[in-house]
Amino acid sequence: MAYDYDALYQTEKNALGSPNKKFTTFFAQHSKSALHVLDLGAGQGRDTLFIARAGHHVMAVDISPAGIADILSIAQAENLSIVGTVADICTYTPQRRYDVIVIDRTLHMLAPASQDATLKNILGFCADQGWVLIADEPRNMPRFKDTFANDPAKWACDKEEKGFLFMKRQSE
Repeated sequence: MAYDYDALYQTEKNALGSPNKKFTTFFAQHSKSALHVLDLGAGQGRDTLFIARAGHHVMAVDISPAGIADILSIAQAENLSIVGTVADICTYTPQRRYDVIVIDRTLHMLAPASQDATLKNILGFCADQGWVLIADEPRNMPRFKDTFANDPAKWACDKEEKGFLFMKRQSE
């Protein structure tokens, strides 16, 4: 991690601000029942907490112990369905498939080869008819689209606009 987010999270609550509006809109439009969601690079939970407050079950993964501690403290106080784990997203292996995988402005912090390998690894943990929601640097999107195109599963693009790529996994 180039920037010391753990130090930032220890001194500032809600350091990264509000949930991503594109993600809040997605969940308002696409989810009517409780979904299982993986938030990779969850930080202090700006997306995780919104998603759990909307009634979903969230696995929050981040390399920052302070960020995960903040998420779990709030989850306990609000009785939210959140499990958190401190892990490097480059080596993290989920224990199940998820209905939605959220990667909000995290991949760009990795070297390009690690971005591609991390995304490729995680695609296998998206459920049939599930979604992968990515917010990242626009310059990375063509490579991310190539990763989806080269995946053995079939993917359909739902949203592609500056800095956002929302892909839906088709049934096997």
